[in-house]
Amino acid sequence: MSGVAAARGRIDKRQAILDAAFTVFAREGYAQAGVDVVAAEAGVAKATVYSHFHDKENLLRQAIAASADQALTENLAAVEQLTDRGDNLRVTLESVGLHLLQCYCHDRSWALRRLLSAEINQFPDLLDIVHTRTADRVTDALADRLARLAVAGHLHTPDPLLAADQFVALLSGPIDKRARLGTRRVPTAELRDVTRAAVDTFLQAFGPR
Repeated sequence: MSGVAAARGRIDKRQAILDAAFTVFAREGYAQAGVDVVAAEAGVAKATVYSHFHDKENLLRQAIAASADQALTENLAAVEQLTDRGDNLRVTLESVGLHLLQCYCHDRSWALRRLLSAEINQFPDLLDIVHTRTADRVTDALADRLARLAVAGHLHTPDPLLAADQFVALLSGPIDKRARLGTRRVPTAELRDVTRAAVDTFLQAFGPR
């Protein structure tokens, strides 16, 4: 049991460091963020941070990867609401869209996008990390659900991946403008309005013929 407890403790420390690193990098930027500050935020010794992650660059990449994984779980939970039965398709699409927007507008999601924008020139691979771990997988999962709906006759979409891209764009485009890079909190009622408009446009383009 002591070995299991030790392994659990190591995992918990690693997660605490990743959470703290993301917070510090997002707040201070990579150049200004000190490993000692990350360690203090995580409640561990500075040597423990280096023991787990070796250097600051790797810590940045791993913190962003962990944040992307968390976002993936939350977004896939929304997409899984879509089934090929097509029951109350408009209502279901609105529910999925609202959930996706709530994930998109979460403080951590905005912090991730701002951090990427700030560090992308120095670390261009960060964008690949986020896309391969989250954005592309969510779009692929959505495309798969839309393809099943099309086969069942509930949608007309010869290119489900294109339809998925456009559904996401119809949601995120207006919110980017309204939220002002996350500096304005968009009320739920406004998120619902954006979602309804997105679903209306989506169904006009891809509804059954």
